[in-house]
Amino acid sequence: MPTIEELKALAIQEIDKRKDEIIGHAKHILNNPEVGFTEFKTSKYVSEIFSKLGIEHDANLALTGLKGNIDCGAGDGPNVSVIGELDSLRVFEHPIHDPTTGAAHACGHHCQIGSMLGSVIGLLVPEVRNNLSGSIIPIAVPAEEFIDVEQRMQLRDDGKIEFMGGKQEFIKLGVFDDVDMAMMCHTSATNTTFGVGGTSNAHIVKYVQFTGQAAHAGGSPHLGINALNAAMIALSGINANRETFKDTDTVRVHGILTRGGQAVSSIPSNVTLEWRVRSGTLDAVVANSTKVDRCFTAGAMAVGAKVSITNIPGYMPRLDNPQLQELFLDNAGTLTDKNDIDIIDNSYNGGGSTDMGDLSQIMPTLHPYVGGGDGVGHSETYLIHDYEKAVIQPAKAMACVVIDLLSNNAAKAKEIKDKHSYNMTASQYLQFQRDRAEVITYSAEN
Repeated sequence: MPTIEELKALAIQEIDKRKDEIIGHAKHILNNPEVGFTEFKTSKYVSEIFSKLGIEHDANLALTGLKGNIDCGAGDGPNVSVIGELDSLRVFEHPIHDPTTGAAHACGHHCQIGSMLGSVIGLLVPEVRNNLSGSIIPIAVPAEEFIDVEQRMQLRDDGKIEFMGGKQEFIKLGVFDDVDMAMMCHTSATNTTFGVGGTSNAHIVKYVQFTGQAAHAGGSPHLGINALNAAMIALSGINANRETFKDTDTVRVHGILTRGGQAVSSIPSNVTLEWRVRSGTLDAVVANSTKVDRCFTAGAMAVGAKVSITNIPGYMPRLDNPQLQELFLDNAGTLTDKNDIDIIDNSYNGGGSTDMGDLSQIMPTLHPYVGGGDGVGHSETYLIHDYEKAVIQPAKAMACVVIDLLSNNAAKAKEIKDKHSYNMTASQYLQFQRDRAEVITYSAEN
């Protein structure tokens, strides 16, 4: 029977042998970007690769998601998922964007799919697979980027989704019910190859509609009710509250105006905003969301307008499992120099949000970062310049972690599963999120 190190060497050898193919998958997705819940081309492409690799899989989960299953040859054991995200952002200024939709991979999700596929290619080597227990579950998830709120609300109203983030919807659908632990790697614009640790913000998403009264802006403005002024007053109110936000809560309150009126000659009667409240804990995000709702209501009250605030359950803080982090660090140390690895304190909050945080509430998860990118994330400057770092190295690292977990009768995976401190069950998670969903209205006529 081969040793664990021999199994890892076989997986790494296969990934190296096929690295041009693996990087090619990432670049194909880069050149065909699609935003969340519309990743039909990307989903079809990944499905075809799964089929070529002989991976049985379900498709069209939450519209575009995929879930594969690879039974290992050494008997029963836990199920370990390797995840990639299908979607892009919408950045018209990005050098590689869809000219119609503005979709662009300005966050590196194309590399996630590449590294997920690469790790699976290494693990499918017969001598590797046959000496592991349990199952490997490759999953391609839609809609991690929480954008296009109005369009996603329409999908919800049409009964096509309930939650507006991909992993949220997967939890609701039961896609993760038979998954015991999960991992993925995310690109970053760092000089190092690997970064392990840290956490992320919880957030609540808001769709806000101010309704006023149209009137001639020059001839009879006194007959109108300016919904844009209501929005401006609300934003001033939010800014007046910023001094009350605790630094330790890593609070971010931001958004965009999606509709500002019909014509400059008409008093704006219909103004909409997509807004976001982020904080480092669930308690803080709920409290700060309430403050922001007061400000939106105050804006409407000030000018006699109406406001409807649709609060949408966003993401939860990311809580990586310490034992999975240790396994990843051990394997990263064999792939690169220790000075090429950033170890980040788990209390450090970078300010962003990810639905991997939602998954981490209900199972052991791992979400390290990998280098290879440059520029500013979520902008036109973010590009991958080193696909070895961004795709191949994480593919090797994740394959090696899976081997550690599922070798020797999956002893390590069983240990992690037994020792993990679970914050919520899936049903508790769903109830908490559903409790966040509400519509708050105010009308000066009331």
